[in-house]
Amino acid sequence: MADNLQEQLYQKIRNDLLAGRFQPGERLKIRDLAAAWGTSPMPVRAALQRLVAEGALEGEPQRSVRVPPMTRERYQNIFQVRLGLEGLAVELATPRLTTADLAELRGCVVRMDEAIERRDVQAYLDANSQFHLQLYSACGNPVLLRSIESLWLQVGPFFNRLFTEADLSLRLNDFHEEAFAAIEAGDAKAARQAMEQDLSYFARFLLNLLDLEQTLKRP
Repeated sequence: MADNLQEQLYQKIRNDLLAGRFQPGERLKIRDLAAAWGTSPMPVRAALQRLVAEGALEGEPQRSVRVPPMTRERYQNIFQVRLGLEGLAVELATPRLTTADLAELRGCVVRMDEAIERRDVQAYLDANSQFHLQLYSACGNPVLLRSIESLWLQVGPFFNRLFTEADLSLRLNDFHEEAFAAIEAGDAKAARQAMEQDLSYFARFLLNLLDLEQTLKRP
């Protein structure tokens, strides 16, 4: 029973990280989480420790952990690996997708469009993470998928920053629509190219944002 509860809490926090429901630098206090979920601190602590071991969270004094803050160097390093892995996953997944998979991915694209129109950040991030990770899950390579998910756990909280400029939001879904069109046509190379363009476009924006924040912090 305790192991099952720990697994449930682990999956919930993990999914929240993947969907960008936590902010970089945000502290997660074990007792607060236990109180919010109506459980003892022990399974919460165990779930958080698993995520610390995976690099998704980092330990803090006084029995808390935090979402690691993002730096330019860290994001650049993660992005370089993501670009290769996620591009490969899309190329491998495209010929393996079923009719049901395509319907799910199409629904994600529609929900992202609707979220952008409503300016609903969390709804967009939820649909975005589902689109990417469901697509990658069809790649047929569990080692590749685990590597991608590990990196997403580290960058998911930073995706909130995509909505800091209204103009940028107008392009948030362009590359997803291009990728889906290529996937639907069975063109694995074009799908990979569209996804790599998606990752590269927003990496440039986020890296520029980190540069600006660093400049503003200087005395």
